[in-house]
Amino acid sequence: MAQQIVDRRDIDFVLHEQFMAGDFAEKHEDFADFNKKTIDMIVSEARTFAIKELLPTYKEGDEQGCTFKNGEVITPESFKRVYDLLNEAEWLAMVEDPEWGGQGMPRLASSAAYEYFNAANYPFMMYAGLTHGAGKLVESFGTDEQKELFLKKMYSGEWTGTMMLTEPGAGSDVGALTTTATKNDDGTYSIKGDKIFISGGDHDIADNIIHPTLARIEGAPEGTKGISLFLVPKIRVNDDGSLGEPNDVICTGIEHKLGIHGNSTCSIALGGKGECVGTLLGEENKGMKAMFLMMNEARLLVGYQGFACASASYIHAVNYARERVQGKNLLEMMDPAAQPVTIINHPDVRRQLMEMKVYVEGARSLLYYVNYCSDMAKIAETEEEREKYEGFIEVLTPIAKGYVTDRAFDICSQGVQVYGGYGYIEEFPVAQLLRDCRITMIYEGTNGVQAMDLLGRKLGLKKGKPIMDLFGEMLKTVANAKKIPSLEADAVKVEELFNKLVEVALHMGQAAMSEKVLSAFANAHPLMDATGDVMMAWMLLWRATIAATKLEKAKKKDIPFYEGLLKSLTYFVDAKLPITIGRMNGLMNTSSAAVDIDAASFPS
Repeated sequence: MAQQIVDRRDIDFVLHEQFMAGDFAEKHEDFADFNKKTIDMIVSEARTFAIKELLPTYKEGDEQGCTFKNGEVITPESFKRVYDLLNEAEWLAMVEDPEWGGQGMPRLASSAAYEYFNAANYPFMMYAGLTHGAGKLVESFGTDEQKELFLKKMYSGEWTGTMMLTEPGAGSDVGALTTTATKNDDGTYSIKGDKIFISGGDHDIADNIIHPTLARIEGAPEGTKGISLFLVPKIRVNDDGSLGEPNDVICTGIEHKLGIHGNSTCSIALGGKGECVGTLLGEENKGMKAMFLMMNEARLLVGYQGFACASASYIHAVNYARERVQGKNLLEMMDPAAQPVTIINHPDVRRQLMEMKVYVEGARSLLYYVNYCSDMAKIAETEEEREKYEGFIEVLTPIAKGYVTDRAFDICSQGVQVYGGYGYIEEFPVAQLLRDCRITMIYEGTNGVQAMDLLGRKLGLKKGKPIMDLFGEMLKTVANAKKIPSLEADAVKVEELFNKLVEVALHMGQAAMSEKVLSAFANAHPLMDATGDVMMAWMLLWRATIAATKLEKAKKKDIPFYEGLLKSLTYFVDAKLPITIGRMNGLMNTSSAAVDIDAASFPS
């Protein structure tokens, strides 16, 4: 029997019972080929590829890592072969336009494949994920010539892509970048500067690497308003699409990191010899607007990466707890004849597994919901409906990246705890999952940045319409749940939580626009935690509503699964919502202590 790395039964539930993925085939001609049967085949193929090809390279990639020798970056031995297999199966551009080599499938259908692939080996999948994001920039902002030269080769994986933003003095403050672009007589630009922390910035798995690069044209305004985006290939591309000379894009070193050892994190020197040439991608001084398209997609991908680590850690922990024999049953402690039991029988281990279960299930539904919204926006029949779903994506992106990766790291830590001492030993997978997961809280905008985005932009977006529309969707779920006697009590508590969040969001929004602005943003991360908890409560209630209606006619083999979804809701409502209410009460205080304290009060 093939090894299980994520919960296929729950994936099927989310796809076909919560979001009815197969129905898209009837709703839009672009999705006509993707009925339920086809989607199930895609998921099965993704599972097979993940388990048979990707998973065996995970530990090897961690142990071998990437090396930098004689100016070249060498990836783990198995990566080139697996990367070629990934491309042969055309997994890289699942949701993109077939005109450019994509599969054209609904994003919801791709969700399960992303989960499987990233759970199996997300450091490897970063090469493909960044390539897809860079290709999306070319598709969205490129000229016809740029698309012809680059897009098919990127979406096919023949060439890879990156995102070149970060500099030594410009991390979260992208506007402080110093990379320059000087216009040449032929319309190209000479690029000069230094970039750091560039994931997949150099490697040996593809013939060329295309770098969407932020730089400032000479004379452009300071800050983000003067930033432009350029397409900078590692190897110059001739007019006929063939490769030309090297482009003075030089890797000067790679980072030695806590985790994701299989992905090369590079420092890149551009134009050290004065010979780095790029072409403008989009409009002058509009680079940040264009790059945010990729960054928003990348932030959702990072949410998937962190979640996939948590999903895998949960499965490993459950399997280990079922096999590990240690200690007597608590009710038989005084019986000298009692035999040791597997640790899944111990109350505290069961609590840990339940903690992992509820957040994995809730996060899966939330992430898949964001992709569902993307599909719904595509098939929307009116502009109003399209804007509604796009607004949901905007509001949920900082939650899907920030909150989900925070909780994912907690889950991975619980996975280590379930294993006990063995979890801290590198021969077991949960240790690597914990290390690999940690970066997801930092890159593509730290989770503090995500929290500030939620407070500073998303709550007040379009005068608050998207967030209020989202609350409206939540209350529909509550109304449906209240009609089911067994769920009514939990539904009422979740409704109270929703109402409390509305109050808190209004209070925090007003504080952020007053003289208390610093205090408000000092509390932005707790606000993101509280909002994320509400989203988990919503998703768990939604899932439980479906489970409760299915139980009456459920097959015997499905009864434990559906009953488990009901227990997930009950656990979250009983054990977690009181903590969330306490957090919300704290937010109403909007404590200013963190910003009032003198910096000299911290140790020196």
